[in-house]
Amino acid sequence: MKIWRSVVGKLWATILLLVSFVLAFLTILLLEFFENYHITQVEQQLENTAEKIATVIADHENKATGLEVAWELVDDPAHVMIAENEDVYHYSPVEIDEAKLSKETITGDPTLSAVFEDQQKVQAEVPIDEGSSLDSRYENSFIVGVPFQMNKGENGAVFIYQSLQVMKETTQQTTKLILAAAGIAIILTTFFAFFLSTRVTAPLRKMREAATELTQGNFDMKVPILTNDEIGALATSFNKMGYQLKGNIHALNQEKEQLSSILSSMADGVITLDQNANVLITNPPAHQFLHNWQFENKGSGNEDEVPTLLTALFKEAVKTETEQEGELTMQGRSYVIIVSPLYNDESVRGAVTVVRDMTEERRLDKLREDFIANVSHELRTPISMMQGYSEAIVDDIASTEEEKREIAQIIHEESLRMGRLVNELLDLARMQAGHMTLNKEETDIEPFLIRVTNKFQGVAKEKNIHLSAKTSYSHAPVSIDEDRIEQVLTNLIDNALRHTPEKGNVTVVHEVKELYHVIRVEDSGSGIPEEDLPFVFERFYKADKARTRGRSGTGLGLSIAKNIVHAHGGTIKVQSHLGQGTVFFFTIPRQA
Repeated sequence: MKIWRSVVGKLWATILLLVSFVLAFLTILLLEFFENYHITQVEQQLENTAEKIATVIADHENKATGLEVAWELVDDPAHVMIAENEDVYHYSPVEIDEAKLSKETITGDPTLSAVFEDQQKVQAEVPIDEGSSLDSRYENSFIVGVPFQMNKGENGAVFIYQSLQVMKETTQQTTKLILAAAGIAIILTTFFAFFLSTRVTAPLRKMREAATELTQGNFDMKVPILTNDEIGALATSFNKMGYQLKGNIHALNQEKEQLSSILSSMADGVITLDQNANVLITNPPAHQFLHNWQFENKGSGNEDEVPTLLTALFKEAVKTETEQEGELTMQGRSYVIIVSPLYNDESVRGAVTVVRDMTEERRLDKLREDFIANVSHELRTPISMMQGYSEAIVDDIASTEEEKREIAQIIHEESLRMGRLVNELLDLARMQAGHMTLNKEETDIEPFLIRVTNKFQGVAKEKNIHLSAKTSYSHAPVSIDEDRIEQVLTNLIDNALRHTPEKGNVTVVHEVKELYHVIRVEDSGSGIPEEDLPFVFERFYKADKARTRGRSGTGLGLSIAKNIVHAHGGTIKVQSHLGQGTVFFFTIPRQA
C-alpha cells in the first residue's frame, strides 16, 4: 500500500487512469463507427450489385444468358433472387441447399412488394424461410430490391440478400481486434507510465533522502543534478538551501555557545521562565541556587520547582510589566532576586530572573557596623575604668597607699589591654596588607603540638576538662614560623577550653595527607549557631551575643589566626553543630 501513497504510485495511477479513459472512449467510438461502417458498406455493395444485375437482365435479350451472367456477379456471402414478375422467381443453381428468399416473404412484406408496384428501390430486414431446418444464421437477412423491365414489358425485380449474422460476426471480429489493441495499449501505457514516473520521481527520492539527512544534522548532503529542467533547478535550489541552512545553523550554534559561555561565566544566577513560571534555562549558579533551595525546603525533587518568593515576583512582574525585586535568605546566605518581563511582540511571554549572591556585601556591611561597635565597646570599658580610677586618685578617694597602688595597678592593666588591642589591630592590618614577615624553620610538627598542648593542661584541670593530643607518629618535617603557628594553636585551644563545660573533651589531632598536614582542634562544647558560621573568622566576632568578653580578650584572635595560616599557604575552616561541639582545622603544605 506504500506505493499508492508515494509520488510514483500517484503519478502512475493518474497516467494509467487518463490513458484508460481515453482508450475506452476511443474504443466505444471506433466500435460504433465500424459497426455503422460495415452496415453502410454492405448496403451500398448489395445495392450496386443489384443494379448491375438488373441492368444485365434488362439488356440481354437471351434470358438464360442474362441469368448466367447475373449468377457470376454475386459473391459470397450475398445471395440473389431474380423475379420476372410477382409469380416467376429464379435462384442461383449453387443455392439449392441454402435458405432461400421465398415468394411468400416478398408478397407478404409491404416494403418488398412495393418494388413491383412502385418500381423503386427497397431495403428491408426480414426473416427468410422460417420453416427451414437449415442453419439459423439465415433466419434474419438484409434485403435490397432493385426493379427492372423485361423485354416483354413486364415489371421484374432483383433481390439481393445477406445474412445479418455474417455482418455481426464481422463486427465482432473487428471489436475483438479493437479491444486487443486497447489492451496492448493499456499494458504498454502501464510500463511507460511506471518508467516515466520512476524517472521523474528518482530526483525527488534523492531530495527526500537529502531532506532526511538534513533533519539529522548532516548539512553536507548534496542532491545530484542530472537534468537541466525544472527538477534540475529544484535540485540546485535544494543544494543552495542546504548550504545556507548549514551556515545559519553554524551561526546559531556559535551564538548559542557564546550565550552559554556568557551565562556559565556569570557570577550571578540567571533563570529564564515561561509564561507559566516553568524553568526553561538556568546557568550553573542558578542551578545551584535552586538545588540549595530544594534541599533547604525538602522539596519534592522536581528540578522545575522554584522558590515561593520567585513565583510571587514573577506574577507581579507579568501583571504590572515592570521589574520586581526581592531578597531571600537561605543556608546562611543572602540572595537578591530581580525579575524582568520578557516580551513576544507586544505580549509578555515569560521573564528572566537574576539571582545575585549578596552575602559578601551584607557581610561587609555587618563587619563595618560590628567593627565600629566592637572597637567602641572594647575601648570604652578600659577608658571608662581608667577615667573612673584616675578621678578617684585626683579626688583623694583612695586614702591609703595600698588603695592607691591597687588603683594604679588597675589603670596599668587597662592601659596594657588597650595597647594589646591597638597592637593586634595593627598586626591584623599589616597581615591583611601582606606585610607580615615569617621566620620559617624546619620543625618536627608532632613534638611541637604536644609542647603547645601541655601549656594548657593547668587551665584544663582547673575547669575539669580532658585535654589531649593525638598524633600520627610521623616525623615528616615541615617549614613553619613556630611562634606564629603557636599563636594560632593558642587561640584555638583557649577558645575550645572557654566554651567547653566541665567533664568535656578538647583534643588536638594531627594527620599527614599526601600534600599537606592537617591539624584539628575538637571540643565537645556548646557549638556555634549556623547563622554565625560565615563570620567566625572576622574581627570582634562573638558567637554568644549574651556573653561578656573577659578582660584579656580582644575578639581578634580567629581573624589573626586565619591570616597566619594563609601566610603559610594553608587554609583554616570550622565545622559545628549547635549543642554538639565544634571542630577548627587548618592545613599546612608538606615540604621535603
